Amino acid sequence: MGVLVAFIALFATVFGIYYVSVNTRNKERMALIDKGADASLFNTGKEGHASLFNWNKLTLKIGMLFMGIGVGIIAGSILYSMDVMQHGSDYVSMIFLFGGFSLVLFYLIDRKNK
Repeated sequence: MGVLVAFIALFATVFGIYYVSVNTRNKERMALIDKGADASLFNTGKEGHASLFNWNKLTLKIGMLFMGIGVGIIAGSILYSMDVMQHGSDYVSMIFLFGGFSLVLFYLIDRKNK
C-alpha cells in the first residue's frame, strides 16, 4: 500500500511540474504577443540547421545503454554460475561495467559521425 501511495505521489509531482511549466510558458508567450512582439521569437532552431536536441541520438543512446545493461545481466549470471564472484556484486558490477562501455561506444560513434 505504501509503494502505491509513493508511486501516485511521484506521478502527481511530475505531472504538476510539467503542467505548471507548460502553463507558464503559454502565459509568457501570450503576454509577448499582446505587447506586439514578433512571433519569430518562439522559433528555437534556425531553419536549415539541426536543432540542439536530436531525438535520434537520444534513442540510440538509450537503446545502447539498455543493451549494455542486458549484456551486463547475462555476464553477471555467467559469473554467478561459475562462482567467480560473490552473489550480488557480480550482477551490479557487470551492469555498470557494460552500461558504461555502451555509453563510451555511443560517444565514439557520435564523435565519428560529426
